[in-house]
Amino acid sequence: MTNHLEKPAKKQRQPKQARSQERVLNILGVAEELFIELGYDQTTTRAIAARAEVPVGSLYQFFPDKEAILKAWANRYFEKEYQLFVQLHAELADAPIEVYVDRMVCAFDQFATDHPGYRAVLEQLIDLMIAADISTLNNYDAQILQELANFLKRRSPALDDAKCELIATTIVKIVNELLWLSLTRNQEFREQVLAETKTLITAYLKTYQI
Repeated sequence: MTNHLEKPAKKQRQPKQARSQERVLNILGVAEELFIELGYDQTTTRAIAARAEVPVGSLYQFFPDKEAILKAWANRYFEKEYQLFVQLHAELADAPIEVYVDRMVCAFDQFATDHPGYRAVLEQLIDLMIAADISTLNNYDAQILQELANFLKRRSPALDDAKCELIATTIVKIVNELLWLSLTRNQEFREQVLAETKTLITAYLKTYQI
């Protein structure tokens, strides 16, 4: 199946001057608002340009199409998630595993709450990337996996590197799926899924004495 994000390369200007950087941030902010309000499909580059109060030609200097804006937002979210992971591991290096799992799951759940555009962007990204490799959106997914594998290795040096990477991959994929599921229904269901996620991951890590 065709990967819609892999189109022929178009020339895209990188903002260097402060004014250009401010314009890009403004365009991104407006795009996120419209993705939330109208949905990705109903949002057009002309609507983004109009609300951002920039000529549509100026928008195309930085973003050749709407998918480029979506990709830019995805990368911003992935970078923030990675930095959140690094911070958690620094703070909880020696914490009991139950404490770590509780904080980790809660932190990423709160991230989704604090960034309302996250869901709108990721839902569309998944639709566009059927049968595509998400690692095409920079290295953040791989970075998160490696960060977690390193954290597990520090806590349990007896585990070899390959095993730590496998455990990290399992945790990230399970947590991603369950947190995404928790967002699909009411608050009571969300809290129940989060609690089950914590129980599952804690029990799994304890089998390796992490």
